[in-house]
Amino acid sequence: MELRKGQKISLDENFFTVKFERENSPLEIDTAAFLQEYGGKVGGDEDFIFYGNTSHNSESVSHLSDDSLKIDLSKVPKRIEKISFTATIYDAEIRKQNFGQLGRAVLRIKNAQGEEVANFPLENFSVENAIVLGEFYKYKNSWKFNAVGAGFSGGLAALCKNFGIEVTDEMTAPPPQEKIEPPKSKKFSSENTSAPKKIEIRKGQKVKITKNKNGLGEIVINLNWSQPSQSGFFSQFLNRGIDLDLACLYELKSGEIGAVQALGNLFGDLNSPPYIALDGDDRTGNNAGGETIRVNGKFINKIERILIFTFIYSGAANWEEAKGIVTVKCPGNPDLIVRMDDYGSKKPTCAIALLENVGGTFSVEKIVNFYYDSQQMDEDFDWGLNWTVGRKD
Repeated sequence: MELRKGQKISLDENFFTVKFERENSPLEIDTAAFLQEYGGKVGGDEDFIFYGNTSHNSESVSHLSDDSLKIDLSKVPKRIEKISFTATIYDAEIRKQNFGQLGRAVLRIKNAQGEEVANFPLENFSVENAIVLGEFYKYKNSWKFNAVGAGFSGGLAALCKNFGIEVTDEMTAPPPQEKIEPPKSKKFSSENTSAPKKIEIRKGQKVKITKNKNGLGEIVINLNWSQPSQSGFFSQFLNRGIDLDLACLYELKSGEIGAVQALGNLFGDLNSPPYIALDGDDRTGNNAGGETIRVNGKFINKIERILIFTFIYSGAANWEEAKGIVTVKCPGNPDLIVRMDDYGSKKPTCAIALLENVGGTFSVEKIVNFYYDSQQMDEDFDWGLNWTVGRKD
């Protein structure tokens, strides 16, 4: 199976080999794995598997001499929620190299019999010198694979910092003959009184909302966006406004599933199922407040998960012009910012963020995956609704 970026597949086996294959290239590439606990951070140095620390103490992940990674999901510790596979270019900044100089490359996943389970072509990179290739992640006590393909600059140091590891100078040296000590983990104090007022979530990152003594309270999810500039005499006669519709899919603990959206006048209800409500529908984009979905946190025990999404109802299908931003607000918590910052897609539907009930509160994960329609998005997240074409008029 050839995967597209953002596609997720279920895994029916436990043992896999993951290899980043590429054409002959002058780039010197190192692969690694980060075993993450809840929140997207490693628990300690032992959870960073690379050429200097080739095997996890659980024997669940091993780094092989050919730069591939061997995975045994049956041995992954229960505290681990996700295993991310990465690639970096050695001395990229000094050598002025990036993944835009890489030819054809593909991530291959094979089972214990050496049979290819899936492959994920890696392409369309430019200045990046680090890539999160893909990830195994837990979902409802089973494992899935997500084809990530997210690149960024900063090399190994930036990549490690992303997962909660501070890199020492020794890490930039070529692999030594003897095993070196992994870098020290970066520690954070839960007693930090200067908590940020806003947190911008990275793609794939999960942030847990903290309950106060009164519970969660009302969770406000706001979508705001820009309009394309219109200047000149004829602009007054043009109707190029972008109408983004904010919506969500919901799944309740009872098994009930559905959608809250302007199409079909499914505006929801805060005090009865689904305990979620859409404030209104801004058809012009001229409302400075954008569009807002509210979730009644008093009923968190009745909600399983919520997928926040948007689609371009009218106007140019240009996400770069829209520059959509979703803000998740909850009393006593910093605002969580999710930017719709993958501007290359021309698909009109975007799954923005996933809220999941974890231990009586919500975790918020940045998704930002694009789809041709809601049906395709529904299937990707295993929701199970039936979709038909509709209009608001």
